Amino acid sequence: MATSALDAKPEITAERREFYKRLSKKSAAPLWEVLADIVTVQPKPVGVPALWRYDELRALLMEAGDLITAQEAERRVLILENPALAGQSQITGTLYAGLQLVLPGEVAPSHRHTPSALRFVLESEGGYTAVDGERIVMRPGDFIVTPSWTYHDHGNDSKSPIIWMDVLDLPMINYLAVGFAEHHPRETQPVTRPEGDSLARFGAGLFPVDYTPSGGDSPVHCYPYERSRKALFDAARFAEPHRCHGVKMRYVNPATGGSPMTTIGTSLQMLPAKFAGAPYRSTDATVYCIKEGRGQSKIGNEVFSWGPRDIFVVPSWTPVSHQASEQSILFSASDRPVQLALHLWREEEMD
Repeated sequence: MATSALDAKPEITAERREFYKRLSKKSAAPLWEVLADIVTVQPKPVGVPALWRYDELRALLMEAGDLITAQEAERRVLILENPALAGQSQITGTLYAGLQLVLPGEVAPSHRHTPSALRFVLESEGGYTAVDGERIVMRPGDFIVTPSWTYHDHGNDSKSPIIWMDVLDLPMINYLAVGFAEHHPRETQPVTRPEGDSLARFGAGLFPVDYTPSGGDSPVHCYPYERSRKALFDAARFAEPHRCHGVKMRYVNPATGGSPMTTIGTSLQMLPAKFAGAPYRSTDATVYCIKEGRGQSKIGNEVFSWGPRDIFVVPSWTPVSHQASEQSILFSASDRPVQLALHLWREEEMD
């Protein structure tokens, strides 16, 4: 491929090198030496494809449960670090992800922060989270929204551990230097609304007549998996699977039709048994978690086999194609709403 003007770098001569040293002493630098790195012809993702096997991490998470309490840790979480971003607490350039554990009888104390968070529940037989005064029972496959600056705490009244995947917009918030956090004066916030309140009032396509949206985040805090799965299969009855995505639907804020979270977009997709998807790429680096089924995904030049509750990441503008050996359901999250708001998002189906 021919080198374009944006890719080219001028020759470094002794005279230029000496000039650059003098510039450096004045806290200045020549753009022409870095132009190809900061104005790229195509996206240059900061992460690499990676997969985390749930069964392996679960064993380590339970070991962490023996080593530190929920109160000591504040949040007992194993961060899913992209191998190319070791030590930076990032799974993509803009997102953080981790696996959180709350053992029977434990409470993770109430706090709030400017980063927004989602929970995708992996194991729970009676655990709960409380968001902005509403207690929500957590069930496997549920997608739970914790908007920016809302108090939230977690507890486990059951006899089994509860585990979920966290995804937060922490890297974005920290890059903008707008991170704030504080504890609630009590260990758990007061429950001021009955369980199921937000879903009952806002989740049926009808709204209270006096309701006015107060922000971009969804007034529904929990999207139960049972309902989401049914909607996915209802849609599959009337449409042929997409050549790349199978049957894929995005979660929405019922008040706006946009994403439930202003910074993180979420989707649920079904791949029929024996599905062999065409390659596809988009500018939003995407975190996937397998809810049901088995298969494999080719990401760039690497092939990753996956099963229930495994997690993998597809970097920005990296081709991905999915194959399902059995009927499979995948949850995914990315920073697409931010890219859409800035009119920067792109996608491409590939042959």
